[in-house]
Amino acid sequence: MAIEKITMPQLGESVTEGTISKWLVSVGDKVNKYDPIAEVMTDKVNAEVPSSFTGVIKELIASEGETLPVGAVICTIEVEGEGSAPEAPAAEATQAEAPKAEAPASQAAAPAQAPKKPAGERGRYSPAVLRLAQEHNIDLDQVQGTGAGGRITRKDLLKLIESGNIPTPGQKPAAQAAAQPVQEAPQAEPAAAPKQPAVPSVPVQAGDVEIPVTPVRKAIAANMLRSKHEAPHAWTMVEVDVTNLVAYRDSMKNEFKKREGFNLTYFAFFVKAVAQALKEFPQINSMWAGDKIVQKKEINISIAVATDDALFVPVIKNADEKTIKGIAREISELAAKVRAGKLRPEDMQGGTFTVNNTGSFGSVQSMGIINYPQAAILQVEAIVKRPVVMNNGMIAVRDMVNLCLSLDHRVLDGLICGRFLARVKEILENTSKENTPIY
Repeated sequence: MAIEKITMPQLGESVTEGTISKWLVSVGDKVNKYDPIAEVMTDKVNAEVPSSFTGVIKELIASEGETLPVGAVICTIEVEGEGSAPEAPAAEATQAEAPKAEAPASQAAAPAQAPKKPAGERGRYSPAVLRLAQEHNIDLDQVQGTGAGGRITRKDLLKLIESGNIPTPGQKPAAQAAAQPVQEAPQAEPAAAPKQPAVPSVPVQAGDVEIPVTPVRKAIAANMLRSKHEAPHAWTMVEVDVTNLVAYRDSMKNEFKKREGFNLTYFAFFVKAVAQALKEFPQINSMWAGDKIVQKKEINISIAVATDDALFVPVIKNADEKTIKGIAREISELAAKVRAGKLRPEDMQGGTFTVNNTGSFGSVQSMGIINYPQAAILQVEAIVKRPVVMNNGMIAVRDMVNLCLSLDHRVLDGLICGRFLARVKEILENTSKENTPIY
């Protein structure tokens, strides 16, 4: 029998880590190759991780809620075959027996515990654990983990921070600290005080409801924070007269629904107009890559789809090559997948520009956060009837919409973005039965 490792897979482009949201197996379970063993959450998609082997689960190394980098070992599995792996259990047995032999001597217990921490190496710590340890000056070698195999989890560090008993570099090991609890406690308190803002303390009163942060919400928060911290955001907006577009779509919607079986939405017209303008202004379809800017060849439009407690961003691939009907079909299918919980990792990959239908909530003006690592996001606001002064000086009631663009100022400047928005405006204002085929 051989022991094989199953690692955190890369579930999308630019995905560097994932969170174990739920284990679907336990130690001792027999699994077949390709059987799902865990649910993993990345930036905005929840996916099942299949087993790479047929065998018996030996150890769950990662804990539920723990975030690990791509390639990190999440569990081990015992499979049939030849190899030197059987020696590993013997080594583990030797380590397990050592503390028993030295247990009578309390002073010897600390040295026996010490090697266990470095045994996992720093690579075994998740990015979240390393980040907290750096922020609060925590000596991880002195922390006893509660995760699988004694791993240190984010919850372990948060508990330490809240208690104020933070083991810092140079502090006495845990065994010695236990013998002198009164002397060590005062030393830990001053170190914890300046770090308090890192963990917000919100008073909870009677009637307040505490809602645990789900892996989905954590992933959204991390991605939004990264976008705001790394990309210098700028904003611009144009006002568009879509009276002709509204009349055209309304004249077609009933016949279209009867023939095709799904809705012809206003949003499909906006996505098509954006895709056409991106083809004419490829600079907008770019990404920041440190020492270079990558201008993407494919025009893949990410669309934001919300559920009651999360936001997902599936992608319409090669939107510039699709008709309005084709785009409308994909919008309908992707939205249905999101709400049914059937969105796949590949549905989320490859986006180069995001269009967000904020108007569906009645919003008339908003500033979106860029979908990292893209360079811009367009908010399509609500279509509202307003009195407008026409070219002949007359006042007429028109269907108006605001298009709000957030841009990464490292990649884009106002001039190119202004021209891009002007082109989108021109396409939309000239939408008609004569100019804009549905099929």
